[in-house]
Amino acid sequence: MRPSELADALRRAGVRDVDASPRRRAEYSSDASLYRVPPAAVAFPRDGEEVAAALALCRSEGVALTARGAGTSIAGNAVGPGLVLDFSRHMGQIISLDPEARTASVQPGVVLDALQRQAAPYGLRFGPDPSTHSRCTIGGMIGNNACGSRALAYGRTADNVLTLDMLTGTGERLVTRGGRDLFAGTGGGSPTLVALRQVVQDNLAVIRTEMGRFRRQISGYSLEHLLPEHGFDVARATVGTEGTWGVLLEAGVRLVETPARTLLVVLGYPDMAAAADAVPALLPHRPITLEGIDARMVDVVRARHGTARVPPLPAGGGWLLAELGSGPAARSVSAAELVAAAGALVADSGAVASLLVTDPAHAAAVWRIREDGAGLVARTVAGAPAHAGWEDAAVPPERLGAYLRDFEALLAAHGLTGVPYGHFGDGCLHVRVDFPFGRDDGAKVFRRFLLDAARLVASHGGSMSGEHGDGRARGELLPLMYSPAALAAFAAAKAVFDPGGVLNPGVIVRPAAVDADLRLQPPPPVTRGTAFRYPHDGGDLTAAVHRCTGVARCRSDVPGSDTVMCPSYLATRDEKDSTRGRARVLQEAVNGSLPGGLRAPEVREALDLCLSCKGCRSDCPTGVDMATYKAEVLHQTYRRRPRPVAHYSLGWLPRWARLAALAPRAVNAALRIGLVAALVKRLGGIDPRRPLPPFAPHPFHTTPTTPDTITTLGAAKDVTGVPGAAMSAGVGPGSVPGAGVGAGGSRDVVLWVDTFTGYFSPDVARAAVRVLTRAGFSVTFPPAALCCGLTWISTGQLDAARRRLRRTVDALAAHAEAGTPIVALEPSCAAVLRSDAVELLGDDDRAAKRVAGSVRTLAEFLTGLPDWTPPGLAGVEVLAQPHCHHHAVMGWETDRELLARAGATVTSVGGCCGLAGNFGVERGHYEVSVAVAETRLLPAVRRAREGTIVLADGFSCRTQLAQLAGTPSLHLAELLDRPPG
Repeated sequence: MRPSELADALRRAGVRDVDASPRRRAEYSSDASLYRVPPAAVAFPRDGEEVAAALALCRSEGVALTARGAGTSIAGNAVGPGLVLDFSRHMGQIISLDPEARTASVQPGVVLDALQRQAAPYGLRFGPDPSTHSRCTIGGMIGNNACGSRALAYGRTADNVLTLDMLTGTGERLVTRGGRDLFAGTGGGSPTLVALRQVVQDNLAVIRTEMGRFRRQISGYSLEHLLPEHGFDVARATVGTEGTWGVLLEAGVRLVETPARTLLVVLGYPDMAAAADAVPALLPHRPITLEGIDARMVDVVRARHGTARVPPLPAGGGWLLAELGSGPAARSVSAAELVAAAGALVADSGAVASLLVTDPAHAAAVWRIREDGAGLVARTVAGAPAHAGWEDAAVPPERLGAYLRDFEALLAAHGLTGVPYGHFGDGCLHVRVDFPFGRDDGAKVFRRFLLDAARLVASHGGSMSGEHGDGRARGELLPLMYSPAALAAFAAAKAVFDPGGVLNPGVIVRPAAVDADLRLQPPPPVTRGTAFRYPHDGGDLTAAVHRCTGVARCRSDVPGSDTVMCPSYLATRDEKDSTRGRARVLQEAVNGSLPGGLRAPEVREALDLCLSCKGCRSDCPTGVDMATYKAEVLHQTYRRRPRPVAHYSLGWLPRWARLAALAPRAVNAALRIGLVAALVKRLGGIDPRRPLPPFAPHPFHTTPTTPDTITTLGAAKDVTGVPGAAMSAGVGPGSVPGAGVGAGGSRDVVLWVDTFTGYFSPDVARAAVRVLTRAGFSVTFPPAALCCGLTWISTGQLDAARRRLRRTVDALAAHAEAGTPIVALEPSCAAVLRSDAVELLGDDDRAAKRVAGSVRTLAEFLTGLPDWTPPGLAGVEVLAQPHCHHHAVMGWETDRELLARAGATVTSVGGCCGLAGNFGVERGHYEVSVAVAETRLLPAVRRAREGTIVLADGFSCRTQLAQLAGTPSLHLAELLDRPPG
């Protein structure tokens, strides 16, 4: 059936939410794997009846059906050529939770962390916790028998599933629990289970000898659970079948007690193989987790985010993370006893160094590195892409050291590299390998390596998959691990459940070739001639957008988190509005699969609700920068073409601000007239519900302030090389003599007063001048005509942005060369000078790099002064909304440390304010802008205690707070200038 025909047939069958558009099919063409299989349609079932209707149609028409949760599969388990059923949108309810029985009933689309949050008040949790816990669904975990770091203590998903309510490929509604066959139907038994019992009886010997040999043997079907001695546990046997036996409707799961206290011990070793050798000696200490991370992962964090993001670690080239806990049956274990247990573990570890981590924030920072592993190692140290494919093989733990050495030798023999990490306590090794898909023979290299790697792991008694399933990446390799009799048993079981082969075809039984349907093969065309230089991607936009590997951190919703990515997804819960969804559409465009390429309407639709917040730049483990890609696409789409009116009204805001500054009171008065304001909004592409912020009656760039700071523009000559007009009085463009200057001469600092600060919030600049003056600095200002080009960048007018940046960089370069710091007050403008300027002007542009290295936020500058003491803020409660660009490019930790040093109690709000420059002002974005604000910011403001200072350095953030919450907020400069009493 053609996509449109399939969608129409599904709607007639009663499936309400179906999409067969090219854009939607592009979004679901891949998961977190290397494979690209565009579906014919995507449906979002609302209940079991719709699932049954979809399955019945697929059976009658012979259309493949693939069930999908968050699409975090790294083996290609969640892509298929027919209908994809996404359970994460509507079927994500926790139906019941029984604390006394320690059980829960959930729909397949329930996100693991949502279940954990609901169970936490009872001291309970679901045991397995893969690193994707913030977005993976229970249905997906059941599909691939997910494990995670704490499976060492709590078991695999199969060990924690009690009942499954599902539809088999025959259409039968089947509910199973262990040896009792419960079914919703008529008659005295289930024909499926009767036939399945016969398969087991016919294959008792092979099941007993080849299956269930060690815990992380995930490859193939886990038929050992069906043995008579195991109670014919169909529910546990179904876990890990990757949607090839049935479609899940509901699951009953077991919950475990959360330890009363835990302690993280970090053990350092010369290398990862030495760490693996230590595992058998540590297992008797019964750690909850025993994870391995490589020093090269830490190097990536340090290079991408700076040293501040790397927590203290003991010496070593690789580390084991051993978490000890009091255990569910020993809540009386004291902290001292836990420390003693840690000492005993260290004594048996053979580590060259160790560290006991007692600070929860320190432990969280260590665990974040481990959880971001798949993204962190998606690039080699040299910057080349590294890929999944051979990602999670497992061997018995006592064989892990030997296997790892043999595996490293195998990589070298094939001329490949990879960074190993993973669940060392369970013998499960994760790695991303730099397969050369950019070469014509890349797929052949990939295939040869996988075959050799499969033979190697089989020789160590291991499993091709240790937790993620076989999918399209390993199904063809199963004959290297199992006998023909075992493979025949798998095929017989598949035939019982799905005789028509409709459910997730090409996986496990009759598998697709490992090198078929590769997303990166053949090599994509090179997209050069772009405005941004993409220095980390060889100047190639195609390589840049393929940074997205699909790990889907952009779909995470973690209350209390300081992350930003991805605000529009949190507002809409639609894959198209996730960073990954946009990346998939862009990949289809640059690969030539979408007619029109980057100018295709599907691309504009995918990018429409991107706030250009840059959150993905820091929060995406693979370093996707969707704000840059969006600006590039807008540049390519509208270059030398008519643009949307908002690009002229909002994109040219600095021009209009300078004109309004000639008579700001008159302009404000005119905009207060309803008809005038309505006309301006209509002509400017501005949403009619969005108030227009007033221009400052006394702009900073044109208006004096107090006589005691009289100066002339003499010093401005040093900034631009062009003398300025004299000022009669006050703080404005020029030089403000600093107080407290030593005998050796005055200290200089350049204060970058941007358009937003200068024309809308000049009091922020005046406060900054007073703070810097009191710190003993002579403050110099560039003239108002200079602009960082932010609004031109965000609207994709990159030629104009580059011209403005060129003038600005040239004007500031002399100060940067002289070592004079440049303090920027608006975070987004600081981010442009720190990042975008180099990316637009070129990594080889010496002036741009010098300026980027000289730009500081106010907090960065002040905390770098050895003799500066912040004003006392003891007793002051601060609720801070870090600007997205501040978070993404500079990091907000310095501000937090400054406020803490001043004595304030600080709570920061993650996420985006929702206004995001021009985004929330543009027509058609208002509802999403408000919804984004409601995800974190506005609820935090409502919860704040009376008297709490709301801190927001970004003009957009302050504007959104004022317009939606009626809440005044301060810039850091204002808080430091006028600390509350």
